[in-house]
Amino acid sequence: MGRLRNKVQKFNFVPFSKKQLQLLTWWTDNSPYKDFDVVIADGSIRSGKTVSMGLSFVLWAMNDFNGQNFAICGKTIHSARRNVVQPLKQMLSSRGYRIEDIRNENLLVIARMDGDKEVINYFYIFGGKDESSQDLFQVMTLEGIFCDEVALMPQSFVYQATGRCSVLGSKMWFSCNPGNPNHYFKKEWIDKAVVKRILYLHFTMNDNPSLSPAIKARYEKMYAGVFRKRFILGLWVTADGLVYSMFNEEQHVRELNIGFDRIFVAGDFGIYNATTFGVYGYSKRLRHYHLIESYYHSGREAEQQLTEADIQSDSTFSNVLQKTTKEYANDLVNMIRGYDIEYIILDPSASAMIVELQKHPYIVRKQIPIIPARNDVNLGISFHAELLNENRFTLDPSNTHDIDEYYAYSWDNKASERGVDQVVKEFDHCMDRNRYACLTDALINDEFGFEIQVLSGKGARA
Repeated sequence: MGRLRNKVQKFNFVPFSKKQLQLLTWWTDNSPYKDFDVVIADGSIRSGKTVSMGLSFVLWAMNDFNGQNFAICGKTIHSARRNVVQPLKQMLSSRGYRIEDIRNENLLVIARMDGDKEVINYFYIFGGKDESSQDLFQVMTLEGIFCDEVALMPQSFVYQATGRCSVLGSKMWFSCNPGNPNHYFKKEWIDKAVVKRILYLHFTMNDNPSLSPAIKARYEKMYAGVFRKRFILGLWVTADGLVYSMFNEEQHVRELNIGFDRIFVAGDFGIYNATTFGVYGYSKRLRHYHLIESYYHSGREAEQQLTEADIQSDSTFSNVLQKTTKEYANDLVNMIRGYDIEYIILDPSASAMIVELQKHPYIVRKQIPIIPARNDVNLGISFHAELLNENRFTLDPSNTHDIDEYYAYSWDNKASERGVDQVVKEFDHCMDRNRYACLTDALINDEFGFEIQVLSGKGARA
């Protein structure tokens, strides 16, 4: 192992809040909770829970153990490093700890001097993104674990991780933002905190002294509906009803005659299900997206509109009901003639359509790039909801299918009963196209960087 290094940016400490101090010291000899085995901190974003949790976890480990193994877990290894490890390295270095970050082993070796004796412990970094992640813990024995974003981890991963803490005196740290109240972690851990002797702490942004009033206000205006209840108020609430309940025709449906800085296309593709394309404009000055016009064709809906005589006619059935990828490509090209299109964003699963467009003579001649969309459903939904909430997305009145879908696009109540946030897979083609368009374009051009970081968890590490 190489020499322990201490070359990281200094961390600027501010006084801790009462709740942060409780989190930092719950395991100490003078705490009434010192005999508890688990602490859980949930609540709003930017509430100071993650940084306090990480520091508390390492201070406990370095105080009570020497030469032992611990685990720091995030949704992914990348998110664990971003949200936990990076601020930890800054904080610990500022307190005189020495850190060796062995990235190829996802291992932090942390050391401090206790008089003339060196205390050194080993902190392994894990990602709990899916069911197979539980295999990472096989044959390991741990003295303690810290799971950040635990509500995003599969139940099997959490149980496997906790099962590794078999050493006398082992303890567990969990933090998360609230989600569905039927989520397994809410029901099996938070709701049973008293019975299981778990210290449960609920945080709000007021528990983070480093957050200025201006920043608090900025966060509070970013969210609406279920996202506001969860991320600002810190409540475990069901995602039910309309996904975009903030949609208002008077606000969001209008002609918009402004100069756009770029014009691009986005599409959701289906063979028998609906295929839809949209032409979007973006104004950098206004930080505003506008759906200029759109194309919509559904074989399923066309079938419902056919008469018995139509159905008996092979030509009518073929021409109206079914379209090939080549026909859809031609339809798209006919729609965009006259626009200076910067790129085309497509459903990433539509590989055949992407190939068809890449070889279309018009697309080749104009050298229009075809870009697979960023298909992170919940991030895309929350970002589009933010745009609607701040009146930064509008659509021309001609886009009637979009308007209809905004009033129909709903959360799946049956999925909610299982603790899962999922939309009903109906009336969603225009909605998918809109989230593809806005999120992918914003990421490509580094627009709304702060907001997207927050929505994805990248800006909510504290």
